[in-house]
Amino acid sequence: MSNTIPREEGMDNTLSLLREGYKYILNRRRSFDSNVFETRLLGKKAICLGGKEAAELFYDSEKFKRESAAPNRVVQTLMGKKAIQTLDGEMHKYRKEMFMSLMSSDNVERLKKIVKEQWVASAERWEQKNQIILYEEVQQILCIAACRWAGVQVQEDELKVLANDLEALYESPAALGPDHWRGRNARNRVEKLVQELVGMVRDGEIQPSEHTALYKFTWQRNLDGELLDTETVAVEVINILRPIVAISVYINFTVLALHHYPEERKKLAADDGKYAHMFIQEVRRYYPFFPFVAARVKQDFIWKDYKFEENTLTFLDLYGTNHDPEVWENPDLFNPQRFEDWEGSPFGFIPQGGGEYGMGHRCAGEWVTIEVMKESLDYLMNGIDYDMPNQDLMYSMTSIPSIPHSKVIIQNIKRL
Repeated sequence: MSNTIPREEGMDNTLSLLREGYKYILNRRRSFDSNVFETRLLGKKAICLGGKEAAELFYDSEKFKRESAAPNRVVQTLMGKKAIQTLDGEMHKYRKEMFMSLMSSDNVERLKKIVKEQWVASAERWEQKNQIILYEEVQQILCIAACRWAGVQVQEDELKVLANDLEALYESPAALGPDHWRGRNARNRVEKLVQELVGMVRDGEIQPSEHTALYKFTWQRNLDGELLDTETVAVEVINILRPIVAISVYINFTVLALHHYPEERKKLAADDGKYAHMFIQEVRRYYPFFPFVAARVKQDFIWKDYKFEENTLTFLDLYGTNHDPEVWENPDLFNPQRFEDWEGSPFGFIPQGGGEYGMGHRCAGEWVTIEVMKESLDYLMNGIDYDMPNQDLMYSMTSIPSIPHSKVIIQNIKRL
Protein backbone atom coordinates (compact mmCIF):
# COMPACT_ATOMS: atom_id res chain seq x y z
CA MET A 1 0.00 0.00 0.00
CA SER A 2 1.51 3.36 -1.02
CA ASN A 3 1.15 6.68 0.77
CA THR A 4 -0.48 9.73 -0.79
CA ILE A 5 2.03 12.32 -2.02
CA PRO A 6 1.47 15.71 -0.29
CA ARG A 7 -0.54 17.83 -2.70
CA GLU A 8 -0.70 21.58 -3.24
CA GLU A 9 -4.26 22.82 -3.56
CA GLY A 10 -5.47 24.75 -6.60
CA MET A 11 -6.53 24.15 -10.19
CA ASP A 12 -3.19 25.45 -11.48
CA ASN A 13 -0.25 26.91 -9.57
CA THR A 14 1.79 28.34 -12.44
CA LEU A 15 1.21 31.89 -11.16
CA SER A 16 2.65 30.89 -7.77
CA LEU A 17 5.69 29.50 -9.57
CA LEU A 18 6.15 32.78 -11.42
CA ARG A 19 5.70 34.80 -8.20
CA GLU A 20 8.15 32.72 -6.16
CA GLY A 21 10.66 31.73 -8.85
CA TYR A 22 13.72 29.93 -7.53
CA LYS A 23 12.14 29.30 -4.12
CA TYR A 24 8.82 27.87 -5.31
CA ILE A 25 9.75 24.21 -4.78
CA LEU A 26 11.89 24.89 -1.71
CA ASN A 27 9.10 26.82 0.01
CA ARG A 28 6.67 23.94 -0.41
CA ARG A 29 9.20 21.31 0.61
CA ARG A 30 9.49 23.24 3.86
CA SER A 31 5.75 23.78 4.35
CA PHE A 32 4.93 20.12 3.61
CA ASP A 33 8.04 18.94 5.48
CA SER A 34 8.58 16.66 2.52
CA ASN A 35 11.09 16.38 -0.31
CA VAL A 36 8.29 15.35 -2.67
CA PHE A 37 4.93 16.97 -3.36
CA GLU A 38 2.33 17.11 -6.12
CA THR A 39 1.00 20.23 -7.82
CA ARG A 40 -0.40 21.44 -11.14
CA LEU A 41 1.78 23.53 -13.45
CA LEU A 42 1.05 24.72 -16.98
CA GLY A 43 -2.29 22.91 -16.72
CA LYS A 44 -0.71 19.53 -15.97
CA LYS A 45 -0.19 17.35 -12.92
CA ALA A 46 3.41 17.59 -11.77
CA ILE A 47 5.57 16.11 -9.02
CA CYS A 48 8.30 18.27 -7.50
CA LEU A 49 11.40 16.78 -5.85
CA GLY A 50 14.33 18.18 -3.90
CA GLY A 51 17.36 17.07 -1.89
CA LYS A 52 20.22 14.66 -2.48
CA GLU A 53 18.23 11.42 -2.35
CA ALA A 54 15.58 12.85 -4.65
CA ALA A 55 18.25 13.98 -7.11
CA GLU A 56 19.72 10.50 -7.18
CA LEU A 57 16.26 9.15 -7.93
CA PHE A 58 15.62 11.77 -10.63
CA TYR A 59 18.80 10.85 -12.52
CA ASP A 60 18.00 7.13 -12.52
CA SER A 61 17.46 6.46 -16.22
CA GLU A 62 15.39 3.38 -15.40
CA LYS A 63 12.81 5.55 -13.66
CA PHE A 64 12.81 8.86 -15.56
CA LYS A 65 13.03 9.93 -19.18
CA ARG A 66 13.61 13.33 -20.86
CA GLU A 67 11.46 12.79 -23.95
CA SER A 68 8.54 15.28 -24.02
CA ALA A 69 9.47 16.55 -20.52
CA ALA A 70 10.64 20.08 -21.22
CA PRO A 71 7.81 22.58 -21.83
CA ASN A 72 7.53 23.67 -25.47
CA ARG A 73 8.47 27.26 -24.59
CA VAL A 74 11.80 25.93 -23.24
CA VAL A 75 12.46 23.77 -26.31
CA GLN A 76 11.64 26.68 -28.63
CA THR A 77 14.09 29.02 -26.88
CA LEU A 78 16.70 27.48 -24.58
CA MET A 79 17.26 23.98 -25.97
CA GLY A 80 16.12 23.62 -29.56
CA LYS A 81 14.29 20.66 -31.13
CA LYS A 82 15.93 17.22 -30.86
CA ALA A 83 18.61 18.64 -28.54
CA ILE A 84 20.69 16.39 -26.32
CA GLN A 85 18.68 17.48 -23.26
CA THR A 86 15.55 15.84 -24.75
CA LEU A 87 17.10 12.43 -25.46
CA ASP A 88 17.23 9.14 -23.55
CA GLY A 89 19.00 5.80 -23.68
CA GLU A 90 21.52 4.91 -26.36
CA MET A 91 20.74 8.01 -28.39
CA HIS A 92 21.52 10.26 -25.42
CA LYS A 93 24.69 8.34 -24.61
CA TYR A 94 25.87 8.59 -28.21
CA ARG A 95 25.15 12.31 -28.40
CA LYS A 96 26.78 12.87 -24.99
CA GLU A 97 29.98 11.24 -26.26
CA MET A 98 29.98 13.78 -29.09
CA PHE A 99 29.93 16.62 -26.57
CA MET A 100 32.47 15.03 -24.26
CA SER A 101 34.91 14.69 -27.18
CA LEU A 102 35.33 18.48 -26.96
CA MET A 103 36.27 18.41 -23.29
CA SER A 104 39.88 17.21 -23.55
CA SER A 105 42.34 19.10 -21.36
CA ASP A 106 44.07 20.54 -24.44
CA ASN A 107 40.81 21.79 -25.91
CA VAL A 108 39.67 23.35 -22.64
CA GLU A 109 43.08 25.03 -22.32
CA ARG A 110 42.57 26.42 -25.82
CA LEU A 111 39.30 27.98 -24.71
CA LYS A 112 40.91 29.46 -21.59
CA LYS A 113 43.59 31.07 -23.72
CA ILE A 114 40.98 32.61 -26.03
CA VAL A 115 39.00 33.92 -23.04
CA LYS A 116 42.12 35.52 -21.56
CA GLU A 117 42.93 37.19 -24.87
CA GLN A 118 39.43 38.66 -25.01
CA TRP A 119 39.62 39.98 -21.46
CA VAL A 120 42.91 41.71 -22.30
CA ALA A 121 41.55 43.22 -25.53
CA SER A 122 38.38 44.41 -23.80
CA ALA A 123 40.22 45.99 -20.87
CA GLU A 124 42.25 48.05 -23.31
CA ARG A 125 38.98 49.53 -24.62
CA TRP A 126 37.51 49.96 -21.17
CA GLU A 127 40.36 52.22 -20.08
CA GLN A 128 39.08 54.79 -22.57
CA LYS A 129 35.56 54.80 -21.07
CA ASN A 130 34.15 56.38 -17.92
CA GLN A 131 32.31 53.21 -17.00
CA ILE A 132 30.98 49.96 -18.45
CA ILE A 133 28.07 47.61 -17.81
CA LEU A 134 29.97 44.45 -17.02
CA TYR A 135 27.21 41.96 -17.84
CA GLU A 136 26.90 43.25 -21.40
CA GLU A 137 30.66 43.46 -21.92
CA VAL A 138 31.27 39.94 -20.63
CA GLN A 139 28.60 38.59 -22.98
CA GLN A 140 30.61 40.06 -25.86
CA ILE A 141 33.84 38.57 -24.50
CA LEU A 142 32.30 35.13 -24.16
CA CYS A 143 30.46 35.25 -27.48
CA ILE A 144 33.69 35.94 -29.34
CA ALA A 145 35.50 33.25 -27.33
CA ALA A 146 32.72 30.70 -27.86
CA CYS A 147 32.61 31.32 -31.61
CA ARG A 148 36.38 31.03 -32.00
CA TRP A 149 36.49 27.88 -29.88
CA ALA A 150 33.55 26.29 -31.69
CA GLY A 151 34.83 27.20 -35.18
CA VAL A 152 31.85 29.46 -35.90
CA GLN A 153 33.00 32.18 -38.27
CA VAL A 154 31.05 35.40 -37.74
CA GLN A 155 31.77 38.85 -39.12
CA GLU A 156 32.82 41.37 -36.47
CA ASP A 157 29.81 43.58 -37.12
CA GLU A 158 27.51 40.60 -36.53
CA LEU A 159 28.96 39.59 -33.16
CA LYS A 160 26.93 42.00 -31.05
CA VAL A 161 23.68 40.80 -32.64
CA LEU A 162 24.71 37.18 -32.11
CA ALA A 163 25.65 37.82 -28.47
CA ASN A 164 22.25 39.44 -27.87
CA ASP A 165 20.48 36.54 -29.57
CA LEU A 166 22.34 33.95 -27.50
CA GLU A 167 21.46 35.93 -24.39
CA ALA A 168 17.80 35.88 -25.42
CA LEU A 169 17.86 32.08 -25.66
CA TYR A 170 18.56 31.67 -21.94
CA GLU A 171 16.71 34.75 -20.69
CA SER A 172 13.37 34.12 -22.45
CA PRO A 173 12.12 30.62 -21.46
CA ALA A 174 10.43 31.85 -18.28
CA ALA A 175 9.50 35.26 -19.71
CA LEU A 176 6.05 36.31 -20.88
CA GLY A 177 4.83 38.23 -23.92
CA PRO A 178 7.35 40.13 -26.07
CA ASP A 179 10.34 39.05 -23.96
CA HIS A 180 9.52 35.41 -24.62
CA TRP A 181 8.96 35.92 -28.34
CA ARG A 182 12.29 37.71 -28.51
CA GLY A 183 13.86 34.37 -27.57
CA ARG A 184 11.91 32.44 -30.18
CA ASN A 185 12.89 34.88 -32.91
CA ALA A 186 16.52 34.74 -31.73
CA ARG A 187 16.40 30.93 -31.92
CA ASN A 188 15.26 31.10 -35.57
CA ARG A 189 18.02 33.57 -36.50
CA VAL A 190 20.86 31.70 -34.81
CA GLU A 191 19.76 28.31 -36.13
CA LYS A 192 19.62 29.72 -39.66
CA LEU A 193 23.13 31.18 -39.29
CA VAL A 194 24.64 27.92 -38.03
CA GLN A 195 22.77 25.78 -40.57
CA GLU A 196 24.31 27.89 -43.33
CA LEU A 197 27.77 27.29 -41.85
CA VAL A 198 27.14 23.54 -41.63
CA GLY A 199 26.19 23.53 -45.30
CA MET A 200 29.36 25.45 -46.17
CA VAL A 201 31.50 22.94 -44.27
CA ARG A 202 29.87 20.00 -46.03
CA ASP A 203 30.28 21.73 -49.39
CA GLY A 204 33.97 22.37 -48.69
CA GLU A 205 33.59 26.17 -48.72
CA ILE A 206 35.03 26.56 -45.22
CA GLN A 207 37.27 24.23 -43.21
CA PRO A 208 37.08 24.68 -39.44
CA SER A 209 39.69 23.01 -37.26
CA GLU A 210 39.11 19.35 -36.46
CA HIS A 211 39.13 20.28 -32.74
CA THR A 212 36.04 22.48 -33.03
CA ALA A 213 32.37 21.75 -32.38
CA LEU A 214 31.39 22.92 -35.86
CA TYR A 215 33.71 20.37 -37.48
CA LYS A 216 33.00 17.47 -35.12
CA PHE A 217 29.23 17.92 -35.08
CA THR A 218 28.96 18.53 -38.84
CA TRP A 219 30.62 15.20 -39.57
CA GLN A 220 29.02 13.28 -36.69
CA ARG A 221 26.96 10.27 -37.71
CA ASN A 222 23.90 8.99 -35.90
CA LEU A 223 23.33 5.43 -34.67
CA ASP A 224 22.21 4.43 -38.19
CA GLY A 225 25.53 5.58 -39.67
CA GLU A 226 24.06 8.63 -41.41
CA LEU A 227 25.25 12.20 -40.92
CA LEU A 228 23.21 14.15 -38.43
CA ASP A 229 20.70 16.35 -40.19
CA THR A 230 21.67 20.00 -40.60
CA GLU A 231 18.99 21.22 -38.16
CA THR A 232 20.24 18.94 -35.36
CA VAL A 233 23.86 19.93 -35.94
CA ALA A 234 22.89 23.58 -35.66
CA VAL A 235 20.93 22.98 -32.43
CA GLU A 236 23.89 21.20 -30.83
CA VAL A 237 26.48 23.77 -31.95
CA ILE A 238 24.24 26.39 -30.34
CA ASN A 239 24.24 24.18 -27.23
CA ILE A 240 27.97 24.95 -27.11
CA LEU A 241 27.71 28.68 -27.83
CA ARG A 242 24.75 29.55 -25.60
CA PRO A 243 26.00 28.00 -22.33
CA ILE A 244 29.38 29.72 -22.70
CA VAL A 245 27.71 33.10 -23.13
CA ALA A 246 25.47 32.29 -20.15
CA ILE A 247 28.57 32.06 -17.94
CA SER A 248 28.30 35.87 -17.96
CA VAL A 249 25.59 35.41 -15.29
CA TYR A 250 28.02 33.60 -13.01
CA ILE A 251 30.77 36.14 -13.70
CA ASN A 252 28.44 38.95 -12.67
CA PHE A 253 27.81 37.12 -9.40
CA THR A 254 31.57 36.56 -9.03
CA VAL A 255 32.12 40.33 -9.05
CA LEU A 256 29.18 40.77 -6.69
CA ALA A 257 30.72 38.27 -4.26
CA LEU A 258 34.09 40.08 -4.39
CA HIS A 259 32.25 43.32 -3.61
CA HIS A 260 30.03 42.00 -0.81
CA TYR A 261 32.73 39.84 0.81
CA PRO A 262 35.94 41.91 0.56
CA GLU A 263 37.77 39.55 2.93
CA GLU A 264 37.65 36.98 0.13
CA ARG A 265 39.97 39.16 -1.96
CA LYS A 266 42.73 38.71 0.62
CA LYS A 267 42.34 34.95 0.59
CA LEU A 268 42.36 34.89 -3.20
CA ALA A 269 45.42 37.16 -3.34
CA ALA A 270 47.36 34.63 -1.24
CA ASP A 271 46.03 31.75 -3.28
CA ASP A 272 47.93 28.96 -5.01
CA GLY A 273 44.91 28.06 -7.13
CA LYS A 274 43.01 25.92 -4.65
CA TYR A 275 41.09 28.77 -3.02
CA ALA A 276 40.04 30.17 -6.41
CA HIS A 277 38.43 26.80 -7.16
CA MET A 278 36.63 26.81 -3.81
CA PHE A 279 35.46 30.39 -4.38
CA ILE A 280 34.10 29.59 -7.84
CA GLN A 281 32.27 26.52 -6.57
CA GLU A 282 30.65 28.56 -3.80
CA VAL A 283 29.52 31.20 -6.32
CA ARG A 284 27.90 28.40 -8.30
CA ARG A 285 26.25 26.93 -5.20
CA TYR A 286 25.15 30.14 -3.49
CA TYR A 287 23.78 32.32 -6.28
CA PRO A 288 20.73 31.45 -8.44
CA PHE A 289 21.31 30.06 -11.93
CA PHE A 290 19.02 27.22 -13.11
CA PRO A 291 15.99 26.85 -10.80
CA PHE A 292 14.94 23.28 -11.71
CA VAL A 293 14.97 20.68 -14.47
CA ALA A 294 12.21 18.46 -15.86
CA ALA A 295 11.71 14.79 -16.69
CA ARG A 296 8.83 12.32 -16.98
CA VAL A 297 8.26 9.09 -15.08
CA LYS A 298 9.34 6.26 -17.35
CA GLN A 299 7.21 3.56 -15.73
CA ASP A 300 5.21 3.13 -12.52
CA PHE A 301 7.37 2.71 -9.40
CA ILE A 302 7.29 3.20 -5.62
CA TRP A 303 9.79 5.44 -3.80
CA LYS A 304 9.60 6.00 -0.03
CA ASP A 305 6.09 4.51 -0.14
CA TYR A 306 4.98 7.10 -2.72
CA LYS A 307 3.66 5.93 -6.07
CA PHE A 308 5.03 7.60 -9.20
CA GLU A 309 2.81 7.00 -12.21
CA GLU A 310 4.08 6.57 -15.75
CA ASN A 311 4.52 9.76 -17.80
CA THR A 312 3.98 12.14 -14.85
CA LEU A 313 5.84 15.41 -15.33
CA THR A 314 8.49 15.78 -12.60
CA PHE A 315 10.69 18.72 -11.59
CA LEU A 316 13.93 18.52 -9.61
CA ASP A 317 14.77 21.51 -7.40
CA LEU A 318 18.33 22.54 -8.31
CA TYR A 319 18.47 25.79 -6.35
CA GLY A 320 16.82 24.28 -3.27
CA THR A 321 19.09 21.24 -3.27
CA ASN A 322 22.12 23.54 -3.34
CA HIS A 323 20.62 25.28 -0.28
CA ASP A 324 19.45 22.16 1.52
CA PRO A 325 20.44 22.15 5.22
CA GLU A 326 20.50 18.34 5.11
CA VAL A 327 23.39 18.62 2.63
CA TRP A 328 25.02 21.96 3.51
CA GLU A 329 25.85 23.49 6.88
CA ASN A 330 24.47 27.05 7.08
CA PRO A 331 23.47 26.94 3.39
CA ASP A 332 22.45 30.61 3.27
CA LEU A 333 25.94 31.80 4.19
CA PHE A 334 28.55 32.47 1.50
CA ASN A 335 31.48 30.32 2.60
CA PRO A 336 33.97 29.01 0.01
CA GLN A 337 35.83 27.04 2.67
CA ARG A 338 32.98 24.53 2.75
CA PHE A 339 34.64 23.14 -0.42
CA GLU A 340 38.10 22.79 1.14
CA ASP A 341 37.88 19.04 1.62
CA TRP A 342 34.59 18.52 -0.15
CA GLU A 343 34.07 15.05 -1.54
CA GLY A 344 30.32 15.26 -1.68
CA SER A 345 27.85 13.33 -3.72
CA PRO A 346 27.31 14.30 -7.37
CA PHE A 347 23.65 14.56 -6.36
CA GLY A 348 24.10 17.08 -3.54
CA PHE A 349 25.83 19.84 -5.51
CA ILE A 350 23.85 20.31 -8.72
CA PRO A 351 24.03 23.87 -10.09
CA GLN A 352 24.15 22.43 -13.63
CA GLY A 353 22.44 19.12 -13.04
CA GLY A 354 23.41 16.00 -11.14
CA GLY A 355 24.83 12.55 -11.62
CA GLU A 356 27.84 11.40 -13.59
CA TYR A 357 29.18 13.11 -16.72
CA GLY A 358 29.64 10.19 -19.04
CA MET A 359 26.33 8.34 -18.82
CA GLY A 360 23.91 10.73 -17.15
CA HIS A 361 22.38 14.14 -17.75
CA ARG A 362 24.90 16.23 -15.81
CA CYS A 363 25.94 19.12 -18.03
CA ALA A 364 28.88 18.18 -20.25
CA GLY A 365 30.02 21.80 -20.19
CA GLU A 366 30.36 22.06 -16.41
CA TRP A 367 34.15 21.78 -16.64
CA VAL A 368 34.15 24.58 -19.20
CA THR A 369 32.05 26.75 -16.89
CA ILE A 370 34.45 26.26 -13.99
CA GLU A 371 37.58 26.93 -16.06
CA VAL A 372 36.15 30.02 -17.78
CA MET A 373 35.08 31.35 -14.39
CA LYS A 374 38.56 30.74 -12.95
CA GLU A 375 40.21 32.48 -15.90
CA SER A 376 37.84 35.43 -15.54
CA LEU A 377 38.33 35.63 -11.77
CA ASP A 378 42.09 35.69 -12.23
CA TYR A 379 41.84 38.61 -14.65
CA LEU A 380 39.41 40.50 -12.42
CA MET A 381 41.83 40.06 -9.51
CA ASN A 382 45.17 40.50 -11.25
CA GLY A 383 44.56 42.02 -14.67
CA ILE A 384 42.61 45.17 -13.90
CA ASP A 385 41.80 47.60 -11.13
CA TYR A 386 38.36 49.22 -11.01
CA ASP A 387 35.85 51.02 -8.81
CA MET A 388 32.21 50.18 -8.25
CA PRO A 389 29.95 53.26 -8.01
CA ASN A 390 26.72 53.27 -6.05
CA GLN A 391 24.16 51.16 -7.91
CA ASP A 392 21.33 48.70 -7.42
CA LEU A 393 23.08 45.39 -6.79
CA MET A 394 19.97 43.62 -5.55
CA TYR A 395 18.90 40.58 -7.55
CA SER A 396 15.49 39.03 -7.94
CA MET A 397 14.58 35.50 -6.92
CA THR A 398 11.68 35.54 -9.37
CA SER A 399 13.45 36.62 -12.57
CA ILE A 400 14.97 33.61 -14.31
CA PRO A 401 17.86 33.87 -14.80
CA SER A 402 18.56 36.33 -12.03
CA ILE A 403 21.24 39.00 -12.35
CA PRO A 404 21.95 42.13 -10.26
CA HIS A 405 19.53 44.88 -11.29
CA SER A 406 22.32 47.24 -12.41
CA LYS A 407 24.05 44.42 -14.34
CA VAL A 408 27.16 45.50 -12.37
CA ILE A 409 28.61 48.85 -13.38
CA ILE A 410 32.35 49.35 -12.94
CA GLN A 411 34.39 52.50 -13.59
CA ASN A 412 37.93 53.94 -13.50
CA ILE A 413 39.27 50.78 -15.10
CA LYS A 414 43.04 50.47 -15.27
CA ARG A 415 45.08 47.58 -16.54
CA LEU A 416 47.67 46.27 -14.10
